[in-house]
Amino acid sequence: MNPSRMRAARRAAEIEPFRVMDVLARAHALEAAGRRVVHMEIGEPDFTAPDAVVEAGVRALRDGRTAYTAALGLPALREAIAAHYARLFGLQLDPARVALTAGASGGLLLTLAMIVNPGDEILVPDPGYPGYRHFVRAFEGVPRPLALSAQSGYQPTLDMVRAAWTARTRGLLLGSPSNPTGTVVDPAKLQRIAQFVAERGGMLIADEIYQGLVYGAPPATALGLPGEVVLVNSFSKYFCMTGWRLGWVVLPSARVRDFEKLAQHFFICAPSAAQHAALAAFAPETLSVLEERRREFERRRDFLVPALERAGLAVPARPSGAFYVYADCAKFGLEATDFALALLEEAGVAATPGLDFGSHGTLRSLRFAYTRSRADLEDAVARIARFCAERR
Repeated sequence: MNPSRMRAARRAAEIEPFRVMDVLARAHALEAAGRRVVHMEIGEPDFTAPDAVVEAGVRALRDGRTAYTAALGLPALREAIAAHYARLFGLQLDPARVALTAGASGGLLLTLAMIVNPGDEILVPDPGYPGYRHFVRAFEGVPRPLALSAQSGYQPTLDMVRAAWTARTRGLLLGSPSNPTGTVVDPAKLQRIAQFVAERGGMLIADEIYQGLVYGAPPATALGLPGEVVLVNSFSKYFCMTGWRLGWVVLPSARVRDFEKLAQHFFICAPSAAQHAALAAFAPETLSVLEERRREFERRRDFLVPALERAGLAVPARPSGAFYVYADCAKFGLEATDFALALLEEAGVAATPGLDFGSHGTLRSLRFAYTRSRADLEDAVARIARFCAERR
């Protein structure tokens, strides 16, 4: 058979493009032509890993600590993560339930591989992180969207979950704080949702990758909620280690062995040098640096939200976590993708079209990331204001 005539598997053929990459490619082309672009489409901190983490990583490389680790990770790092939950939430966690993964993406993939059979449904938020639905599809599952709106704070409610649950539903996957909206699920409401999922014999998969980045309230966790709960977290966002590709999963004890077997074959282990570096992530001096960065993100949010509103963009739900503002551009008469491309071409500001995050209300929505300096954000909002003023 001619390889060029071989069809891609349906899971590859059906996957949707990540539209922000089109925006990013055009932004790079404009920059190559001499234009200045303010990048607000990138979902990663503009801060790099704290110095202590970098130094620990360098030491690991120089000392040759780059061999495979156990599939579930370095015991010392698993213990450090368990101690982190005890310190932050007062919860006792057996380190044996902690697994280090190749980023939060690796953790989500392994979790879904562990529980999804062909035709099984997983409830996912819409709008929500696009990887959720594509990861479910990769294992021949069916991502069943929950249509979220500002009225529910862009988070699932018990009524939504109950109405969507069928005999084929295996679980619910949600993010709090959320990408793209930056909203946080109310702990009491999540408790009721978890109880319902537990009564149906399902699994709650809580994506807590932005857990440390919350404003106006202490961080929360789904650890300790009723039923089978899997937590997915990462060193990428709060710890500013995106390219180090290191995450972790907290599993029910009965699921650890199945997860471990999959991890052995899918990834062998998480990057070993990154694991050694992450041992420094929980040091008091590192946490002090990270907390100041969190406060800086909060200051940026407090600047950006009213600035976008003054420009004429609506912010239907104020973000209380992560580093995103989810804005509505409907009054300008353009679908969000067209608005984003015009904003880039005419004003030199790159934003993510809402269509990347699902289909419910996303044609009118854009995500702005405040992962840029205050000076860059001031420049961006001035450009956005002029762009919007020309369309009033």
